[in-house]
Amino acid sequence: MEQKTESYRVLTEQVRALADGETDAISVMANVAAAIHGAMGFFWTGFYRVVDGELHLGPFQGPVACTRIAFGRGVCGTAWQRRESIVVPDVEQFAGHIACSSLSRSEIVVPVIVGNGEVLAVLDIDSKELATFDDTDRVWLEQICAIVAEVI
Repeated sequence: MEQKTESYRVLTEQVRALADGETDAISVMANVAAAIHGAMGFFWTGFYRVVDGELHLGPFQGPVACTRIAFGRGVCGTAWQRRESIVVPDVEQFAGHIACSSLSRSEIVVPVIVGNGEVLAVLDIDSKELATFDDTDRVWLEQICAIVAEVI
């Protein structure tokens, strides 16, 4: 647990540096996805952006993914709808899970929320292992998404 916390601490500093002074949200999301993916070694790491009332695939690292997700659908659409992070220890136990890859076993989705409370994107991370994500991941990834929200 201590090692995970330290990895996230260093990662969060890196994300702050990547976002500092940058005004292009896509560039920041691309670098943040790459930084998380590289530092933590997850199966799939990326953003879905809110565009015209649905989630559109944004910058990501990993295998090909679903390109559009409806509001309230799957883990990503549900996190957007609830405006809160969702940790899923076993995706097969999440009603309505969208299987972009059969290799995904657990997932965490964190909304990127701007100052007025609007969700402009979600950070979606998948693992090939069951129960990969916990409250430590949620807390640190919410901090990272708050940094991204400052650029959007």
